[in-house]
Amino acid sequence: MFSLRGFYAIVDATPALLGDNEMLERRSRQLLAASPCCLQLRAKEVGARAFAAAARRLLPLCRAAGVPFCVNDRLDVALAVGADVVHLGQDDLPLADALRLRVEVGRSDLVVGFSTHSAAQAVAAASSGADYIGFGPVFETSSKLNPDPVVGLSQLADVCRTVAVPVVAIGGVTPDRAGLLAQAGASAAAVISAVNNDPDPTAAGRRVAAAFARD
Repeated sequence: MFSLRGFYAIVDATPALLGDNEMLERRSRQLLAASPCCLQLRAKEVGARAFAAAARRLLPLCRAAGVPFCVNDRLDVALAVGADVVHLGQDDLPLADALRLRVEVGRSDLVVGFSTHSAAQAVAAASSGADYIGFGPVFETSSKLNPDPVVGLSQLADVCRTVAVPVVAIGGVTPDRAGLLAQAGASAAAVISAVNNDPDPTAAGRRVAAAFARD
């Protein structure tokens, strides 16, 4: 059963990182050691072949750690490598098509997440069948070249109360802000630079997870 709670880890795979298998695996192991609820491979600057090759390296690490493995943006890569989760954005394959295709290819177990950047998008994605949604950017972010407008904590809280699926807070998330996101009702927080660039990514990831820990 897929459970989404706590630290949503992301490996931001630049071409340089994908060209160094040892570094790619080391970064992934550091994040997995923080016991994330999911590990997503994000590779915005490479083609499907390199993306799939990297995904095939990380999938066994996730299996060994008992952590669901997610492919960002590319349903084709997710299906090809047998990922547990695919996360799509507003400019990727439409949600309806992704939900239809997962049934047609016999992968009804594939979890489909969808990024949203307004209350209207969030409600539409949740009501259309997304298994979970990303919502943000909650704070200003440097992880995207052209980020959407900041939504803030108040709008995050409104969306968390409105939709019936888990909400992953995205955009400008740091370990110090994770508690605010949990208080707003988010199920998890997706973090890239604040964890990956930390001198101790595992410890930083654990701080995010701790903010969502239930008593």
